[in-house]
Amino acid sequence: MTSDKADRRGLWDAAAVRARIAAMAQGDPGRQRFGSSHHGYRLRPPLAEDTIWLFEQQHGVRLPASYRSFLKDVADGGAGPHYGLLGLTEEVVDAEEALHDLREDGRRAGFLSTLFPHTTEWPGPGKGGDANYSVGGSLVIGECGCGTFHRLVVTGRNAGQVWLDDPDWGGLTPGLDFRDWYLAWLATT
Repeated sequence: MTSDKADRRGLWDAAAVRARIAAMAQGDPGRQRFGSSHHGYRLRPPLAEDTIWLFEQQHGVRLPASYRSFLKDVADGGAGPHYGLLGLTEEVVDAEEALHDLREDGRRAGFLSTLFPHTTEWPGPGKGGDANYSVGGSLVIGECGCGTFHRLVVTGRNAGQVWLDDPDWGGLTPGLDFRDWYLAWLATT
């Protein structure tokens, strides 16, 4: 799912992404694929540069290039791994959901600009570790279900990577760069 129109600095070929998502939707008309009934293979409209810049100014960060480009050129969330991508500007309405609390925590002053402290996996309770780990410097970008979330690291040595956050069992696990992570999802059938 690469294209000559997309380069390695994180730029996206929006038309190719939309075409692939349309093909995924056509191949799954009953929305049987996990999470597809939630995101419906729909993408939200892209964000204006000013909106992204304002978010960055408010939080004292520069978003990773591949994610920033995705927001500007492709979409502000929507179709994606598991239950899809949360939009940067999307408000989680249901205050009873863990996702709401995580998004609120991530919007606290200084949270995103804090240096993300991890460079390797932090084992959770199911791996002989604990759930007492910091996730400052990361932005929740998706929900996997069962209290597990995708976090985009925005500061520190691993900025740009998507980490799996499973505090109840697996802990914090490093993953691919946002671009590679999303393209891997697009390549699945």
